Amino acid sequence: MKSFHGRTAVITGAASGFGLEVARLAAREGMNVVMADVQPDALELSAHEIRDLGAQVLAMRVDVSKGADVEALGAATRERFGAPHVVFNNAGVGAGGLIWEHSVHDWEWVVGVNLMGVAHGVRVFTPMMLEAAQADPGYEGHVVNTASMAGLLSPPNMGVYNVTKHAVVALSETLYQDLALVTDQVTASVLCPFFVPTGIHQSHRNRPEHLPPPAPTRSQLIAQAMSEKAVTSGKVTAAQVATFVFDALRERRFYVYSHPQALRSVQTRLEDVVQGRNPTDPFVDKPELGAQLRAALRAAG
Repeated sequence: MKSFHGRTAVITGAASGFGLEVARLAAREGMNVVMADVQPDALELSAHEIRDLGAQVLAMRVDVSKGADVEALGAATRERFGAPHVVFNNAGVGAGGLIWEHSVHDWEWVVGVNLMGVAHGVRVFTPMMLEAAQADPGYEGHVVNTASMAGLLSPPNMGVYNVTKHAVVALSETLYQDLALVTDQVTASVLCPFFVPTGIHQSHRNRPEHLPPPAPTRSQLIAQAMSEKAVTSGKVTAAQVATFVFDALRERRFYVYSHPQALRSVQTRLEDVVQGRNPTDPFVDKPELGAQLRAALRAAG
């Protein structure tokens, strides 16, 4: 995609983090911006900022875990701007702890947002984009799904999050291949960021009331503390990641990384798979960190 001016971007999780930064870039590129988020107050402030950058904005409160909400977003987008050219399925939440300690509500919440939110975005917007491509030989469309490096690795004490992000990588790879079967005008990318200061460690603030969390376990408290430290100390910014996303759009590049150096661990994991060996210790390069985590969890007993 070489030109963005006058085209339309749909962004979920648009009121903060990667979503807001991509909205800012889209506005500066002269795009119409459809902003969806579950936080109405933050969405209102963010939409006001994007309008001040000169963009035409459609802002909607959307819970991406609800298919009907995303369908309404699609209908409103079509009515206001027509078929979008960029769809950034970005909304996500974080959760940690030993995998057997996640409650049913934990699974429903995290799977609902991280996986089904992307699935709903794909099923609602991809047909619109394909229809536009069929009607206009000059149309270009691109779907970007936010996964994580946790979708290419399986770090411990992050079970439900890992599961959803691996699923988003698989969904995105399949989407890329399926689109290639039917069109050259619409393609896809998957964003796999590592630790970036975005506020995802505070995503419990948006947890719905009908899926209340039980009292946190020791492993979940440890995971929350580790996540907060890792996310807030990240050196790569959300604004930088947004530029990486736009670079991938221009280059029609599928995999988008914030920390390419982390791919060494991905290679080790793939070698484990190919060679049929047991999973490599994720703390092989930082044994003191692994020792601290094991000691803390075993002390919790």
